[in-house]
Amino acid sequence: AMRWAALGVDYEMYGKDLIPSAELGKRICRALGYSPPAGMAFELFLDENGQKISKSRGVGGVSVEEWLSYATPESLSSFMYQKPKTAKRLYPQTIPKTVDEYNQHLRAYPDQNDAAKLNNPVWHVHKGRPPVSTMTVPYSMLLNLASVTATDDDGVLWGFIRKYEPDASPASNPDLARCVQGALRYFKDQETHSRKLRRPDSEEHAALDDLRSRLLKWNDGIDPEGLQGLVYSVGREHGFEPLRNWFKAIYEVLFGTSQGPRFGGFIAVYGIAETAKLIEIRLNAQADRPGSDVKRTT
Repeated sequence: AMRWAALGVDYEMYGKDLIPSAELGKRICRALGYSPPAGMAFELFLDENGQKISKSRGVGGVSVEEWLSYATPESLSSFMYQKPKTAKRLYPQTIPKTVDEYNQHLRAYPDQNDAAKLNNPVWHVHKGRPPVSTMTVPYSMLLNLASVTATDDDGVLWGFIRKYEPDASPASNPDLARCVQGALRYFKDQETHSRKLRRPDSEEHAALDDLRSRLLKWNDGIDPEGLQGLVYSVGREHGFEPLRNWFKAIYEVLFGTSQGPRFGGFIAVYGIAETAKLIEIRLNAQADRPGSDVKRTT
């Protein structure tokens, strides 16, 4: 209250746990003959289990410095803009999801009407002048490229990106360039030891081997939608129900994670022959591992 009065503060944000202190401060400020600042209480930050982030209790989150080492400031602004009065879950896996959502909003903006533009977070993040997104490859896909290439060299990732987007470069795609470097750091820090490849069951093995064979016969060029349709067809023909179990199996067996970007898009960026080879390597490696078949969840 003394600081508000002495410095003429007219606006201040505070966390939900400080609401009683803020209300008391306003009363003291008025008693001193000054107008208290307009305030806004924001909700708490939670970890992945819904617990309040607390250093004293060892319940961690993500620091601003960590976020900015992995992704752009604008993606963090977009995260903070959304639902300020709702508790937010803030943990490392929040970052890839937020980066991709932010770029989805950027790509949608030019084709939206005026009302939709004003409701788009990027209008507010960029003060009414959102830039054109140069993020031609999702952040989550960059993480999968980092996983299968086992590299910390951004030049390796750019090699795959240019096969898909020949004109892409750090100069012409600055957003993508920052995310390539950030994704490599993120994968090394957060996912190198957390991703666990699993052994496919017999039905998954057969479906993946079928997909591998069809990719080797594919002659329709680098078409992400066509390749996605091929992946769907294999899953349907092998009786995956619901079909999301097929994609879950793909990501768990090939990447050691249960979800990711559209797999057809990954094939287009990583390469058709390269993806077929990756499937072959994973199936052969998993087949040599001891243990019983993994049962598919239906």
